[in-house]
Amino acid sequence: MNHNGLQVYSEIGKLKKVLLHRPGEEIENLTPDLMERLLFDDIPYLKVAREEHDAFADVFKRNGVEVLYLEKLMAETIKDESVKQIFIEEFVKEAGILNKTRMDQVTAYYQSFCDDQMLVDKMMAGIRREEFKVGLSYSLADMIESDYPFVVDPMPNLYFTRDPFATIGTGISLNKMRTVTRRRETIFAKYIFKYHAMFKDASIPYWYDRDQPYSIEGGDELVLSDKVIAIGVSQRTDAAAIDTIAKRVFADGQPFETILAFDIPKERAFMHLDTVFTMVDHNKFTIHPEIEGPLTVYSIQRGDSKGEYVIEKETKKLEDILTKYLEGDQVKLIRCGGKRGIDAGREQWNDGSNTLAIAPGEVIVYSRNHVTNRLLEEEGVKLHIIPSSELSRGRGGPRCMSMPLYRDKL
Repeated sequence: MNHNGLQVYSEIGKLKKVLLHRPGEEIENLTPDLMERLLFDDIPYLKVAREEHDAFADVFKRNGVEVLYLEKLMAETIKDESVKQIFIEEFVKEAGILNKTRMDQVTAYYQSFCDDQMLVDKMMAGIRREEFKVGLSYSLADMIESDYPFVVDPMPNLYFTRDPFATIGTGISLNKMRTVTRRRETIFAKYIFKYHAMFKDASIPYWYDRDQPYSIEGGDELVLSDKVIAIGVSQRTDAAAIDTIAKRVFADGQPFETILAFDIPKERAFMHLDTVFTMVDHNKFTIHPEIEGPLTVYSIQRGDSKGEYVIEKETKKLEDILTKYLEGDQVKLIRCGGKRGIDAGREQWNDGSNTLAIAPGEVIVYSRNHVTNRLLEEEGVKLHIIPSSELSRGRGGPRCMSMPLYRDKL
């Protein structure tokens, strides 16, 4: 392995280490009234969602992939009491609590936990008003908010570990999430990479940091090869964030030569770039039929001086763009559902385009997308099919639910 344990120079290199989050009690804190606020369209059944997620993790384990869990790494990180205290203070500051007295009460509540894993799980799950035993201060803010069911909101999107940060090369993009609901998620990665024994002595370059002003999410960041990164300018990612990443990546001496900024529709159906196309083999991609183009793409090329770059605007079909920059065989696009229409619409809703490669031509897919799965098999792609009745309710597929930390180079 490399000096810091991180290495991702492709979407398809043999996967060796991956970060997951097993759905927890935060899922049980979703209600119909809060779904829009918490970015869900439906409410998963936690028991079955966990069973499905365990089947997902088993695919990795059976294929020699080391599985790390976000919640366990975080609990290990705060075994250092001084780290735990600053973590609790920062977490409470970002919890959206408007009342200083209430902030102090929540801080004391978290500090009362003797078990670090239970503390992390509770921070992720949220605090219901009904379970908060500390006497509530009767401020105006308390009285007006008295009908709101949470003292601290749950974090139900955490099982989509793709978004809070992205491994690119031997560094990370520690992201600033678009929505307030998801912004707290990145705090766990901040502390893990800074303080966990696995990473604290490593020299990990940061291509982006969570305190920067522009939004970017990991679902928009795809490492197509050791020369090409693709990033979506999307509903969740600002173009200005890509400028920052380009400067830092090109200044660092990484082998990347081009960043392709895909300008995709700013709609929930096209939420992230990886919801409309993912790489399954050297020259094969799953795609949403409506993303074929012509597309507007900005090719950001490494310049002569460190960190400098030049940008060229191109309008081409997706197939032509990928063929040009991947410099291999003619690209093969495998359409979700086969073609525009009922099958494509239904399976795109269930993330039929969102696959995760564990090796070239070998991917994890949801069972429910049977039309797309058949098409992948007809193209010679090996499938690991996982159950998906509950996990899919969060509107994210296998790539969304995983963050590769280490892949073999191609």
